[in-house]
Amino acid sequence: MDSPPQDSSPQGPQPAAPAVHEEAPREPILTLPVALTAYIALLALIHLRVLLPPELENWTIDVFGFIPKRYDSSLLNLQIPGGAGAKVWSFVTYSLLHANLTHLGFNVLWLLPFGSALARRFGAVRFFVFMAVTAAAGALAHLVTHEHAVAPMIGASASVSGAMAAAIRFAFARGSFLSFSRSDADTAAKVPALPLSRALRDGRVVAFLAVWFGVNIIFGVGAIGVDAETTSVAWQAHIGGFFAGLLLFALFDPVPRVRSDAADASSRDVSDRV
Repeated sequence: MDSPPQDSSPQGPQPAAPAVHEEAPREPILTLPVALTAYIALLALIHLRVLLPPELENWTIDVFGFIPKRYDSSLLNLQIPGGAGAKVWSFVTYSLLHANLTHLGFNVLWLLPFGSALARRFGAVRFFVFMAVTAAAGALAHLVTHEHAVAPMIGASASVSGAMAAAIRFAFARGSFLSFSRSDADTAAKVPALPLSRALRDGRVVAFLAVWFGVNIIFGVGAIGVDAETTSVAWQAHIGGFFAGLLLFALFDPVPRVRSDAADASSRDVSDRV
């Protein structure tokens, strides 16, 4: 009878294999969603109009900039390029024009953190419509306060202000992009938003509002009026866009609303760590 094969493997405990620690993939410092990247690229492409001859560039501003005087029926003899169509499209198209690279750069700089979160949360279609609606709200605020102004208003800051206002509705909630327990970018952008009444009782939101209004009053870099002699800050447009973003956020938000008790828990994001 054949004898069973002998086990030639060494006896006794085997040395443990060295532990391998796999690092979690690191998220890039700044990643932009496609919708925001397309929006910024559009602003940059349109700004190439500064390469046009001066007469054509001025015509572009007159046709696509927002001019309150278009809507003044008391001056029937004043001819403003663009005709009746400009009375409609300039409520939005003015926000795609900028006076110079500094003007464009400041608006993009403010848009990067807040616009990124909003574009991830809303998706492309909602994001673009939201930016158009807040631009129109800024133009309306400018029209009401500058009824007879002839200088065109240009700049995206009404929309940028609206994006910032919308973002603070969820920015400080637990796990969101301005909280101390921040998740990855996509998750952080989709945490349930605070109800408006609860958000306005959050000290961090109130502090943000104070800083925002302070920055606009002191520095005032945003949508500006442009003519041959003066350059002025259209701060009323900023406020119009900001309040539109704050109040209309819920109409665009696809993320289910947080309950009041959950909102109270999320607001303790900082106090839990003290």
